Parts: sequence; C-alpha cells; structure tokens
Amino acid sequence: MASSTFFSAFLFLFLVLQALKEGANGSLLDDGKTRMLIENANKKGPYLGVVIPNMFEMNPLLEHSSYKPSTLIIDYAGRRFRFGTIEGKPVILVMTGLAMLNAGITTQLLLSVFDVYGVVHYGIAGNANPSLNIGDVAIPQYWSHTALWNWQRYGDGPENELPLEVNGDYTREIGFIKFAKYATNVDECNSQDNLLNNVWYQPEEIFPVDATPEERQHIFWVPVDSHYFQIAQSLEGLELEGCINATTCLTHTPKVTRVERGTSASIYLDNAAYRSFIYDKFNVSPVEMESAAVALVCHQQKVPYIIIRALSDLAGGGSAESNEAATFIDLAADNSVKVAVEFIKKVPSPNRSAGLISSF
Repeated sequence: MASSTFFSAFLFLFLVLQALKEGANGSLLDDGKTRMLIENANKKGPYLGVVIPNMFEMNPLLEHSSYKPSTLIIDYAGRRFRFGTIEGKPVILVMTGLAMLNAGITTQLLLSVFDVYGVVHYGIAGNANPSLNIGDVAIPQYWSHTALWNWQRYGDGPENELPLEVNGDYTREIGFIKFAKYATNVDECNSQDNLLNNVWYQPEEIFPVDATPEERQHIFWVPVDSHYFQIAQSLEGLELEGCINATTCLTHTPKVTRVERGTSASIYLDNAAYRSFIYDKFNVSPVEMESAAVALVCHQQKVPYIIIRALSDLAGGGSAESNEAATFIDLAADNSVKVAVEFIKKVPSPNRSAGLISSF
C-alpha cells in the first residue's frame, strides 16, 4: 500500500514537472512544439530584439522595405514574437502593449526565452522639452521611472523622515512635488496649503543578474548602452518626414537629436503644469509609458539597449502646431521607424554559429 502511494505521488510529480517544462502559464503547448520552435530558433541566433509598444508603431516597420519577415512566428505567454531580418541582420519583433507592466514583462520574456544580444526600443512620445518640436526624434542617454512615489501625510514636510526611510526603503534624496504650488484659487487655500501635500520620487529596486539574489540595489537614472549611444550620434543628420500629406506639414524641419534624459510612467501626460515641473526638475525630453521598464529590465540583465522616441505632441499643449496627438501620430511613428532602421544598420552583429534566418 505504501509502495503504491509512493509510486502515485512520484508519477503525479513527474507529470507536473513535464507540464511546467513543456508549457507556458502552466499548460501544455502542443506537446512541446512551442518549446521545440524556441530551441530551433535560438540555434539560428543571436538576434537583435526590437521592442515596440503598439501595433500602429509596429505596422510601419512591418511594411518597411528593409524588413524581411521569415515564416517563423512564435506565440508564447500571450506575446507574439516575429522573426525576420533588417538589412540582413536577424531580428525578433515583439509588441509590448500599453504601459510599464506590459513593457517589463515582454522585455523579460524576450531576454529569458530567446538568444538576444541587444535591444532596440522605439515608438512615439509626448514632449516636455521646449527646445524640441513635434516630429523630432529624441534618443536619451538616461531613463527614469517617475511614478514610484512616497506620498507624504498631510502636515509633514521636507524636514520630516518618510515612513520606512530608516530601513532604506524610501529616500528624500531625489526630490518631491508640492501640490499646493499649483493651486489656481489661492484665496481658498490656507497659506497655499493642500491636503494632497507632497509626493517624493523614489528609485527602483533592482536585482542584477551578476549580483546576489534578493540583495536589492537602487537606481533612478538608468543609462543606455554607451556604445549604442555613440552610434546614435551618427543619426543626427538623418532627414525625417515633415508632412502628413500634401496640405498638412510641420512649420519646422524635424530632426534627430540625442538628449540627456527621458522618463516613463503608466500615466498619459497631457498637463502643461506637470510637464513644466518634470522638465525643470529632471531635464527630461520625451515623456511616455514604456521605455523605463525596457531600460530597467535590460540594465538588470546586462543586455545593451537603446531607446528611440519620436515626439508626437507637446504634453499639455501650448505649441504653435495643433497639439492633438492623433494629428501627428502617424508622422511620428514613421519617423521613429526610420531612425530605428538606420540605427539597426549600424549596430555590429556578433558572430553566429548557425545558418541564415531564411532557413526557418
């Protein structure tokens, strides 16, 4: 009886382990066919990963003359990984979906499942930098996530320690925004006070692959790969599209420019006061919803990456151009793809041990 019980338990454990080994999300995938596709694909690697937020940003690349799709598409864990080449270089295209969580999950899946030697992330963004214009393409050297907050209780100020600050969980080093400074009816405020008080910006906790697991580190400004950033300098003279159609054009010539900083949050920013604050506080140019997650994952996994964002609107309005993001969304998406393709042309490829992507 005991022997039979032990055998049954062993058999159950074996079946569970097989399911986890062959499946995603705890379920079998065509009896391991997906796992076999992944293994065969990686034999043809390594690849340059191209991470794209949404389909309207992906479609111009799928239609670009430099992109040659292969017959291989792998659907895994809710994501679709498309294989092909750009200027003969093997690439994997994947769409993240909206905002930080989706971008982080997708990038981690890409790097964990496939043989990837570098990441290019591109798309559109709002603009916080008054010296840049709609249609410009910004390539920041650093990225931050500016929606990890410690919201201070009413009555406390900059001199008051934050909860758990003594444990190293939170810090006052980065700075804060005081909501009372943005009151429009000062007469109804008590000495320009506000019950929302202060929000303190916080760095991310990270766990690099070459560090001790569970020993946290902190980072706020995440650097892109220095070599990739140097390559990006050669793109600054690239000619970009300035017209939507024959009758609707920008009043200026758009340009590619390297900038110091960009920032992300799972917030669609269309507020001029906050735009001005984060520009004055952090000197950021593009503001959007995914790039910092891509940056944080690549940084922790020690994978080189670059982020390219075309500016589709001045966040919160106030420019001479129409500020409806929908007006220039296609132009910005096309410009971001053009810069991404030119960058990929210039990225050196590592030696590959297997054949060409066309053999899939």
